[in-house]
Amino acid sequence: MAKTEDLSFGYLLNDVTLLFRKHFDRRAVKFGLTRAQWRATKMLYHREGMRQTELAEALEMEPIAVGRVIDRLQAAGFVERRPDPRDRRAWRLYVTAQAHDVVDDMEQIARDLRREVTAGIAYEELKQALAVIGRIKENLQALDGCDAAVPRAE
Repeated sequence: MAKTEDLSFGYLLNDVTLLFRKHFDRRAVKFGLTRAQWRATKMLYHREGMRQTELAEALEMEPIAVGRVIDRLQAAGFVERRPDPRDRRAWRLYVTAQAHDVVDDMEQIARDLRREVTAGIAYEELKQALAVIGRIKENLQALDGCDAAVPRAE
């Protein structure tokens, strides 16, 4: 009897992700942003006023790495830091007008790429596939909680 655990899919998911990133990066190179910079800019575009630690958590990155990304984005004129009115030690992050223009263009690149890579795939098929992948992600995240509960041998 066939079992789901006998179907290997990890490499396929990884390959799809790498290929999608490669094609996106090729199209987006004209904006001069790395993928990490683009992700941070897009996140701030949709959730302006985040603190750097909140952004790091949302992007699942280390705070120091996000700090470097923000430094570069600020130097390039895409992001600005503003004092937090409730905490003198903290800064809030906001995108600039320059970033708004780039985000619109980058989102169009993503829409065009998604349209091209889903050619011949019905909406309902893709919706079902994404639901399954979402459940796999949830199961993997649940394992993170289980791993933390398992005592480690020293």
